[in-house]
Amino acid sequence: MIRLDVKDNDRLEELLNLVNKDKELETLWKCANINAIDRMGFNDHGPVHIQIVCRNSLELLRILERKKIIPNVIKDHGLEQEDAEVIVVLASLLHDIGMVIRRKDHEEFSVPLSLKFIDKYLPQIYDSEETRTIIKSEVLHAIMGHSKEEEPLTIEAGIVRVADALDMEQGRARIPFEIGSVTIHSVSALAIERVQILEGEKKPILVKILMSNSAG
Repeated sequence: MIRLDVKDNDRLEELLNLVNKDKELETLWKCANINAIDRMGFNDHGPVHIQIVCRNSLELLRILERKKIIPNVIKDHGLEQEDAEVIVVLASLLHDIGMVIRRKDHEEFSVPLSLKFIDKYLPQIYDSEETRTIIKSEVLHAIMGHSKEEEPLTIEAGIVRVADALDMEQGRARIPFEIGSVTIHSVSALAIERVQILEGEKKPILVKILMSNSAG
């Protein structure tokens, strides 16, 4: 169950209603996590990670809105802030499902696997085919943009990439560490107690990371 503060965004609320009823997507998250944790000894890529990335994305986007930084879907396509929220959340929901295939280049697999879900959800939220196509394009770019090999070309894609990277608190590595996977990923993540996303002064966003030791 993905829970977010939708505020007055009816489009985002409807998206979450659809997602939270979708057993197939929920199962893909679980399968991705089995590959990541049980089979590879890697960190969490399942429902908890998805919840955190969605929350981070929304928080980052709303801070940028307060700082008068305009998302590309508004600047380039004339859509609205509510649509930018749909984009970052939907991309966050789908960004790691390619892990069911393999870890390497999983972003490239997430894109085609996401098409089915995007095409299922958007017609229930948007009447306009043009708007649906714009949202779909931006979501796919944001999914691919979380790859370290890609350059995010939009504010929304950059947000998803940062939101994903900021899921670094110790809970993400707890399971692989407990089953014996002692890697730089698990040890460093265990050292990170808390991540805070705040409004900045010199820069729009300030990220504070509280660590328990230097391994982080």
